[in-house]
Amino acid sequence: MSGEVIIVTGPPAAGKTTVCRLLADAASAPTVHLETDLFYRSIRTGFVLPFLPEAHRQNEVVIEAIVAAVAAYARGGYDVIVDGIVGPWFLPPFRALADHGGPTVSYVVLRPDLATTVSRAKQRVGDELKDLAAITGLHGAFSDIGDLEKYTIDTGGLDPNQTADRTRLLLATGTHRLT
Repeated sequence: MSGEVIIVTGPPAAGKTTVCRLLADAASAPTVHLETDLFYRSIRTGFVLPFLPEAHRQNEVVIEAIVAAVAAYARGGYDVIVDGIVGPWFLPPFRALADHGGPTVSYVVLRPDLATTVSRAKQRVGDELKDLAAITGLHGAFSDIGDLEKYTIDTGGLDPNQTADRTRLLLATGTHRLT
């Protein structure tokens, strides 16, 4: 596989999609912006909100489908920017890609403070998650990610362009590669 995989994650309203678009649009190599939400939205019957405990099996299937799509694009020579809530609990299949001669996998956690996250969430429109209890809970899930703390970027005081620039810089150093 020749493509590179960059997972950009964090709680809802962290700015993932905006930053991923900026990264993909300015990429110097063929690049795919893969929004994980599309995989969830594809479930038409039997969908369970992914942050609920009863969604565990659904989430495993969706992550399996995402990793398969990522692998296919990477085999085709594309860099893949994965845009979604990919917490540490979802990393093993991505790590397995890299462990078996696959693409390098980088992990970037955008993590604004809770007040900024809630403020951004209140401005959301359309079908984006706006449930403040769910957003607060997901923010909490990313508040202490153990040995993966080194992959976080505090985006509370950054605009999307600044966040994209900081992300590019960190990716260029290789410090965010999962090894």
